[in-house]
Amino acid sequence: MDILQEIIAHKKVEVARRKEIFPVSELVKASLFNQQRPSMTASLLDPKKTGIIAEYKRQSPSKGIINDHSTVEEVTEAYTRFGASGISVLTDQKFFGGNISDLQAATINSIALLRKDFVVDEYQLLEAKAFGASVVLLIAACLSVEEVKGLANIAKQLGLEVLLEVHNEEEVGHVCDAIDMVGVNNRNLKNFEVSIENSLRLYSLLPKDKLAIAESGISDVNTIQTLKQAGFSGFLIGEKFMSNENPGKAFEEFVNDLEIWKFED
Repeated sequence: MDILQEIIAHKKVEVARRKEIFPVSELVKASLFNQQRPSMTASLLDPKKTGIIAEYKRQSPSKGIINDHSTVEEVTEAYTRFGASGISVLTDQKFFGGNISDLQAATINSIALLRKDFVVDEYQLLEAKAFGASVVLLIAACLSVEEVKGLANIAKQLGLEVLLEVHNEEEVGHVCDAIDMVGVNNRNLKNFEVSIENSLRLYSLLPKDKLAIAESGISDVNTIQTLKQAGFSGFLIGEKFMSNENPGKAFEEFVNDLEIWKFED
């Protein structure tokens, strides 16, 4: 069993337990459930924004603890203040040290929030809506074509945008009408190897009516320049900032470097 299979097997058990603790009847009563949250697609298309989806995560299976001291409130406030186009919040607890409450804590900011988790059940979409997400992540590597279509359609009915993550040519075939953005993960979820070339290789296969997002392994503005020129609209970056003692400061410095590059360009 590879790490992705292990995560999915645990996630199914976890979701069944959460359904008992916090049933759907309670989720739909949450104050955030009926609130309209900011659109990530609109923000990514805003030329005044950076195009960066900045991520908050405490740990990962491949790196262990990345940052266990910076709070979600302080980090996401800095991400918002310095021009992030959106914020990704990892809510998986066992493998990434996150919590669904992290998503709700990030709603102190008026910015689009992506619930980043391993979605295997429509309950998680309702949960994302109840805790303040604008966008949900669907991962092609752990869902069938029909499962992606079904979950994406339910997400749209809930008023959520959908980011579909792919890693290879076969997974591009999971794209359906209800998908808003297609993210190319440069990290192989089965062995955690990272290569930016994955985004560059797959871009030509992505449908041009969906925003293209490059995910993982982006650590400098030159890489963003290369990806922008290839056609990508968004760039999901997490460890670059979270591995710093002060993630907000690291993000500010990165954005300043990006602005210098834009000016010189």
